[in-house]
Amino acid sequence: MDSNFLPKIDSPTQLTLPDGGYVILRPVTLEDEEFLIALYAATRAEELAQAEWAEGQQEIFVRWQFELQRREYNARFPSARHNVIVVDDERAGRTWVGSDEKQIRLLDIALLEKFQNRGIGTLLLRRLMDEAAQARKPLRHMVFVLNNDAHRFYERLGFVVIEDLGAYKHMEFQP
Repeated sequence: MDSNFLPKIDSPTQLTLPDGGYVILRPVTLEDEEFLIALYAATRAEELAQAEWAEGQQEIFVRWQFELQRREYNARFPSARHNVIVVDDERAGRTWVGSDEKQIRLLDIALLEKFQNRGIGTLLLRRLMDEAAQARKPLRHMVFVLNNDAHRFYERLGFVVIEDLGAYKHMEFQP
């Protein structure tokens, strides 16, 4: 897959939030590794709480799952943009966006809980929707079936379910 499939964003752009704060996307660096693992764990906290873990096992499991996810995304979209979401100079989350000749794929978007409900996700998704319109490609994303808040969020932005895969709903925005 060719990196030309992704619309390019020049330098990091500062985006203004409704509450007056700001958001910057910057490429992931090696220094972000522990933050990204902690973010991944935070987004899976509800699932992880359903099992009893021996000391240290949950951390090992989270690191293993994180690495499997990274390998899959890199294999499917080797030229994907993997960015840290920075809000008011603090790491707040990540986005991972891939593309091929048929689609722009939001592989992942995650925000720490304290940064949610500030318009960050909406701002970033609308930016991706604009990129999809410029590229004349659908924007697609998989939503965990039990994540009703996310499902409603994407529907509110104009995404529709194009495939029900059991544990996940394949959603799409057509520009």
